[in-house]
Amino acid sequence: MKHTALPRRTFLRGLGTLMALPALEAMVPAVSAASAQGAPRRTAFVYAPNGMNMADWWPETVGRGYELPRILQPLAAHHEDFSVLSGLDQVAGSEGADGAGDHARANATWLTGVRARKTAGADIQVGASIDQVLAEQMGKQTRYSSLELGCDRARTAGSCDNGYSCAYQFNIAWKGPATPMPPEADPKQVFDRLFGNGTSKEETASRQKREQYNKSILDFVLEDANSLKRQLGATDRRKLDEYMTAVRELEERIGQAEKFKTQNVAPALRKDFLPQDYSYEQHIRMMYDLMTLAFQTDSTRIATFLVAHDGSNRSYPFIGVPDGHHDLSHHGNDAEKKARIAKINTFHTTQFAYFLGKLKAVREGEGTLLDNCAIMFGSGLADGNRHAHLDLPILLAGRGGGSIKSGQSIEFKKETPLCNLFVSLAERMGAKVEKFGDSTGRLEAIGQTTPSGPRQFQLDRDTKWKKKV
Repeated sequence: MKHTALPRRTFLRGLGTLMALPALEAMVPAVSAASAQGAPRRTAFVYAPNGMNMADWWPETVGRGYELPRILQPLAAHHEDFSVLSGLDQVAGSEGADGAGDHARANATWLTGVRARKTAGADIQVGASIDQVLAEQMGKQTRYSSLELGCDRARTAGSCDNGYSCAYQFNIAWKGPATPMPPEADPKQVFDRLFGNGTSKEETASRQKREQYNKSILDFVLEDANSLKRQLGATDRRKLDEYMTAVRELEERIGQAEKFKTQNVAPALRKDFLPQDYSYEQHIRMMYDLMTLAFQTDSTRIATFLVAHDGSNRSYPFIGVPDGHHDLSHHGNDAEKKARIAKINTFHTTQFAYFLGKLKAVREGEGTLLDNCAIMFGSGLADGNRHAHLDLPILLAGRGGGSIKSGQSIEFKKETPLCNLFVSLAERMGAKVEKFGDSTGRLEAIGQTTPSGPRQFQLDRDTKWKKKV
């Protein structure tokens, strides 16, 4: 049976609904004939707050086959899919003549490499972030140039950290020096954006009808989907069913959070409700699922996710940590406090492992969606007790379409700018970025195999880094 060739930009349509499709064999140029290197490349930047308990973060050795430390153990199933990068600094966040405010600077400088002007007024000034530089060059290839996600309500004004604007502390993506790209924290809003048709009147009618009759967004595209299936081979029909099942499962989970809000939150407070009030873990995972669907359907190739803003004092009683995170981060070298910090850090790497698993589960060409991604995970602080912006905890997951050697522990020379990694990632994404922030070159090592051996620097558990003897 001969099947119809489909354009890559094929959508399922219905009232207020425009559902992009994953890559199918029937699409031209044929996905089945494309190698992993020929598929679109995506990149994302995921931020965890308040640094890490560094003694439980760094591997003891470099190269392949290193032993995962405590905080990274939830990633064991993906050991060959990410690398640990040590020795990278973001000195723009460090304390200078403008004094305290390290949490605001940690967020503001992480992806910009530019020191933020200390102000709580409207005259904010930092720099364009690397994700937006990529979006400017490559965003026209997709429906959305970039996607900004978070778990905190966005703030773009007010004073938050020792005289720094809240705009710095609640945003990691910056369109320009004075233009933050506020992250969307409501999964329902992101879902509607990804699967709406852009016509507000139709989208409103669709949403009202779904809520009134307890219908799924898939019900509005069912006729189109069934028509399409008749044109597809068995492999593509199975792939389409898997994709629509994933969409439906996420929609149901979002619906459960909305139901919880209706039943347990006073009407006057509902506009400020977020799923983390229902389950923080589920909130994070919903956002990871949305990012996966956005990449899978090529709705965007660039995303940021602010899991929590730096300085967050959220408590984690569900993992046995009732203390505020920020308070704990000032541990004063107390062993019990550091153990609780490690628990929080491990919670966040567990959620990141969930994300990598979702990306790996999506087949794309001869590989997986993760093979065609470069995902940076980390923090703008190392040890929160010292507000250290040096030797940051950074993971790089995915193979960047074959341009990245994953599964390694890589140690760079002391005082290597984190911005060197951004220049290197931009090159692998196909963008032209010769200089960014305080970059001094490229990190060719991420595309090479690192010889195995001991790390040259390790954390002095009291105060600083020291060379091994």
